[in-house]
Amino acid sequence: MTTPPPGLRERKKQATREALRAAALRLAMEHGPDRVRVEDIAEAAGVSPRTYNNYFASREQAIVSAVTADREARIAAAVAARPAGVRLADAVTEAVVEQYTDAGEGGHEALLFITTRPALRHAFLDSTAGIEPPLTAVIAERLGDTGGHTARVLAASVAAAVRIALEGWLRPAGEDAGAVGSPDAGGSPGPGGNPDAVGSPDAGGLVVPVGSLSDRLRAALAPLAPAFDAAAPVTGSPHVQTSRPSATPQTG
Repeated sequence: MTTPPPGLRERKKQATREALRAAALRLAMEHGPDRVRVEDIAEAAGVSPRTYNNYFASREQAIVSAVTADREARIAAAVAARPAGVRLADAVTEAVVEQYTDAGEGGHEALLFITTRPALRHAFLDSTAGIEPPLTAVIAERLGDTGGHTARVLAASVAAAVRIALEGWLRPAGEDAGAVGSPDAGGSPGPGGNPDAVGSPDAGGLVVPVGSLSDRLRAALAPLAPAFDAAAPVTGSPHVQTSRPSATPQTG
């Protein structure tokens, strides 16, 4: 799938988006996120608050966007760039791992800043939902799924898996990996299902990355591989990337 280069209008919109998120992160790190207003971000980026609202729904979303930086679109682009012969489940997994483990220049400091503040951490986790729309389009192209139903289900499942991996990676300090209510324990988010209780990455207090994010992402995405394989076109389809094994005949 070939994507045409963006036009002048789209490039201007992208430049405005980048200016807003850079200003949001800079002001938040200088003054603290709670002391930064939308008006402050807009002024620092040289636009009006009304223009700001065309790009971001909240202050937290703008700040987090400085770290995610169109990651969702880059994941979709990376999948689209994989050769047609690459298994789709593998293409998606590698694209997700690649984009989530490459923090970029200055990214680690900004990520630490975001993940240690509950409101920003929550927005960071919510940003995974943005994976679905662009990935749906790419998967639909690979599968020849013109209706987009199967592609959307698969893309939404990927987004959910990524969030689960991040929740397991960002665990309150001092919590054991198998503690009740932790993502690895397979229990509820916390006592009584309260998202602010201990065991939830949305809880207050110090939260630290635990283990390898790459490994967590691969483990969370692994259960989706059979669904991707089942959706893949059979050999001979113009959209095929691999053939599916035929079912073993039942003997009675």
